[in-house]
Amino acid sequence: MFDALRTARGVARSLRIYYGHRKRDEAMDRLYARFVGPGALVFDVGAHVGDRIAAFRRLNAHVVAFEPQPALVRTLRFMYGRDKAVVIEPLALGAFAGTIELKINVDNPTVSTVSESFVAAAKGAVGWAEQSWSKRASVPITTLDAMIARHGVPAFIKIDVEGFEAEVLSGLTHPVAALSFEFTTIQREVALSAIERCLFLGFQGFDAALGESHSLVHGDWQSAEMMRRWLVDLPDAANSGDVYAVRR
Repeated sequence: MFDALRTARGVARSLRIYYGHRKRDEAMDRLYARFVGPGALVFDVGAHVGDRIAAFRRLNAHVVAFEPQPALVRTLRFMYGRDKAVVIEPLALGAFAGTIELKINVDNPTVSTVSESFVAAAKGAVGWAEQSWSKRASVPITTLDAMIARHGVPAFIKIDVEGFEAEVLSGLTHPVAALSFEFTTIQREVALSAIERCLFLGFQGFDAALGESHSLVHGDWQSAEMMRRWLVDLPDAANSGDVYAVRR
């Protein structure tokens, strides 16, 4: 009962953070409009409390949202369950189909993760030391390829899965036009692996946005090597952001 109350407070906190900020919503819409047009299909991998779903829907896109955290699935169904242009898939994505252990952050559910190495990297790290993953749950996992077979090829894939981004990309072989994946400075190697996977998949242009700025840092598409150097040189205080990849 106490854990349920803590989770509810954590979800409410995330809703306050990610909703109701007009200027940030406008910046998000401008950024995603580069990749998503009316009627486009988007995969939101790690949908959390659904603020990206809201952005994609403002752009009149269709969304398949993937989220394994039960409390967040309930939140997404409450907020978007009646929208016929949104499909909610209550599962994780990775390199295989089956089940996987979800490490649940009771107080901050949006940073729950299936990555044990992410939990280890966060331990004692500046900006992460207060986080705790105290619960475990077995959740279903499948691949992007399997979901493309079910829902169709998306125009854009957004991936934000707390240190499991490269694994998600390992489950993709279908060509897509563009995608983004989250990076953190406590696990730069995950982002570097994700860039390598993007190269294998045929992506040639890269850029990045820091934190929740929703503004591309470079303004023109960088090579993979330039993006690698930028990530390696980024100060630890930058903490996190998203890498964007396109075919040129």
